Amino acid sequence: MNTILVVTIIITVSLTWIGAAWLDVKRNWRLIDWFAGKTDNPFKSTHAQQQLAIREKDKHIAELTERIQALEKIVTEPAYELNKKINQL
Repeated sequence: MNTILVVTIIITVSLTWIGAAWLDVKRNWRLIDWFAGKTDNPFKSTHAQQQLAIREKDKHIAELTERIQALEKIVTEPAYELNKKINQL
């Protein structure tokens, strides 16, 4: 084979691999897994699962925020401080 052809093939394969890796990072397409035979469909998106996990996490954070606000109200009440002083006696 010609040297130029070999260099062209190596560059093409390298650029294809780099492009696939970039698409994996940006779009979560799993092309590298597909090249390695780890998945049957690289375009099968797990985006819906990720969005569901994000929504559940956001819901959990909102619930925890509400609980913290309720605890802050209880702790900052003057009656709480009085009750704490009474219990210390």
